[in-house]
Amino acid sequence: MGTASKLTEAVGWRLGAAVKRAEHALMAEKSRVLRPFELTVPQYAALLALSLTPEISGARLARLCLVTPQSMTTVLKTLETRGLIERRPSPDHAQVLITRLSPEGAALLARADAAAAAVERRLADSYTPEERETLRRLLDRATDVLGG
Repeated sequence: MGTASKLTEAVGWRLGAAVKRAEHALMAEKSRVLRPFELTVPQYAALLALSLTPEISGARLARLCLVTPQSMTTVLKTLETRGLIERRPSPDHAQVLITRLSPEGAALLARADAAAAAVERRLADSYTPEERETLRRLLDRATDVLGG
């Protein structure tokens, strides 16, 4: 029996590797289509989240984008340097910066989102509506079971 067969036999029941492979494939494809816009997946996620929930804090944005606050700080600094976002102190808390898309950021997001959404559409279209709903329910259950 080969090494790969032994490994599959020993851990084939584990779902983590399959979930990770699917996530990796999705992120790799999104990275590929966002490259022409000079955006990383976390930068794109931040722009998209800001378009839907403007003027939120970096900490809240990090939670929405599923990255650490430290990673979001780096993402926001890069986006601000490129002129894609604008940041100003919160009127409620001087230590908190409120972030929103700049007009340039909104324009870039519109183009980049079309490319990223096409990846998501291609994935969704590979399933029937019933399969998509089942997959969503199963993934939600996995998240609940693992405490996410």
